[in-house]
Amino acid sequence: MTNRVNFRRRIIKDIFRVIVLPPLILSALAHLLRVRLRWWSLPAYLLSILLAAVARVHYTQLVHRREAKQLGARPIPRVIGKWPGNIDIMLKMRKAFATDYIYNPYLELFEEYQCTTLNTRFLWTDNIISMDEEHTKYVLATGFNHFWRGTAQRERMESFLGDGIFNRDDQMWKSHRALARPFFARDRISDFELFDRHSSRTLSILSDMAAVNQPCDVQDLYARFTIDAASEFLFGKNLDTLSGQLPTPGSTPSERGSSTNDAWGTFVKAFEAVQQIITVRARTGIIWPVFELLDDKTSPYVETIRQWVDPLVHQILEEKASKQAGINGNLEEKTFLQHLADSTDDVGMIRDQLLNILLAARDTTACLLTYVTYFLALHPNVTRKLREEVLDVCGYSAPTYETIKKLKYMKAVIDETLRLFPPVPLNQRQSRPISCTLPPSDKTFSNTSDKPLYIPKSTTFFYSTLLMQRNKVLWGPDADEFDPERWIDANRLSRFTSNPMMFTPFSAGPRICIGQNYAYNEASFFLVRLMQQFDTFTLATDAQPQSSLPPPEWKCGRGRQAVEMIRPDAAMTLFVKSGLWVRLRKAAVP
Repeated sequence: MTNRVNFRRRIIKDIFRVIVLPPLILSALAHLLRVRLRWWSLPAYLLSILLAAVARVHYTQLVHRREAKQLGARPIPRVIGKWPGNIDIMLKMRKAFATDYIYNPYLELFEEYQCTTLNTRFLWTDNIISMDEEHTKYVLATGFNHFWRGTAQRERMESFLGDGIFNRDDQMWKSHRALARPFFARDRISDFELFDRHSSRTLSILSDMAAVNQPCDVQDLYARFTIDAASEFLFGKNLDTLSGQLPTPGSTPSERGSSTNDAWGTFVKAFEAVQQIITVRARTGIIWPVFELLDDKTSPYVETIRQWVDPLVHQILEEKASKQAGINGNLEEKTFLQHLADSTDDVGMIRDQLLNILLAARDTTACLLTYVTYFLALHPNVTRKLREEVLDVCGYSAPTYETIKKLKYMKAVIDETLRLFPPVPLNQRQSRPISCTLPPSDKTFSNTSDKPLYIPKSTTFFYSTLLMQRNKVLWGPDADEFDPERWIDANRLSRFTSNPMMFTPFSAGPRICIGQNYAYNEASFFLVRLMQQFDTFTLATDAQPQSSLPPPEWKCGRGRQAVEMIRPDAAMTLFVKSGLWVRLRKAAVP
């Protein structure tokens, strides 16, 4: 196991270096020179802290300018605020994220500074944000060896994701990936059997609700579907959340939907609260540990999550010890948990790996199905065309891997949904401890220089897949519109085929998502079964919590903001704020 990152140790070292060390040096010099500061001591100590900070900032800038010149690069454009450390911009953006359309605060900065990659320089620390296709491609693929997940992310996520695949780099990440890859093979037959069982249960619930015209929070339902399927896939045990209490209209809303007062509701609240805390940490920047120096805010939620997962891990290790587990058995017959137990007895390592995969298996596919349903409600013509294709290819039979490959319009609907609402709308890398350059920017803005951009060592780099995949320069003037035909019409599709890195909902390069085929298969299977039974989807705005509806001023916005009927929001993954309430109508079955 790797050494765990300790955010308290790091922030205490930073506090010592910034606040304690300068007065200590001043005191030592005064003692050496036999100078008595007396009542000047406090002002002198404060001044020493200020002067040391100014000297440190200027020295760092001098080093960066020299390195940039040596590399033949230009500095990344910087945000310039009115207050020191751009504190005014940081506070303004934090407030805007709570009320504005998703990532509009970033987009407005890009437009103000006429660039697609920008250094916010919050608290005099380099912090890069980007919607640039060329820079994203370099960070994820062509310049992969210059970047990693890095220490900043590990600090934020350590208590939650620990030693898992999403929170590690280099050899440990490679080992995790090699271990997990066989379980996400393209056409595992057992996956389709699993999808069928859990789809049938989910659609039965929807049918019961449709029979009495009752609205359903499909975001909550899809999360239950994906976690039940994922738990059986990973643990060999169905958590059976679909049998639990369902939210009802008027329930107390939470961030992602209506709360339920049962064991599942407790787990969901913990799972989502941890993600929200991690997101706030990222937006706060490197000083976030100051606010959690005495109290790690994730601790109670992580404890709740472990109360769910740890008994499963201990059980499989006990079975292994008694030779009941399928050690070195047929991979097709083993669960992921059994496979992990065959490779290690470390409870923490197994738990971390399970939680990492569970996060991806539950949240990303549930997000995709939620937004597909949202678009089906907004575009009845797409619903009709999709249902016609499903019935032509599959009839009323369960889809197979072969029939799913024939569903071209289904794939177009899924890809168009992923383009506009990628499940991970903002992601992060960090430059390694050696400075490097980014290639020249894409041509979003006409004043773009052909010189590469200098990026200092150990600098955080945030890139927005959502903003890049809505960029009109890349996708055309209708980039904000939902139109699956762009994936079928050869002329329009040529934009993507000539530049595939402008569509990266599953990331790209060596860290491309190993579960993308599993996700496509699961979503496609469920949507086939959904379209076989239902032909009309209607947004139930009367059931939607008032706080989750778009504010009136959004109608005066631009792009999707002006037409949105819900409030997209994001923590580590994308979701619909307070859930997506929909009424469905059963189709007449011959």
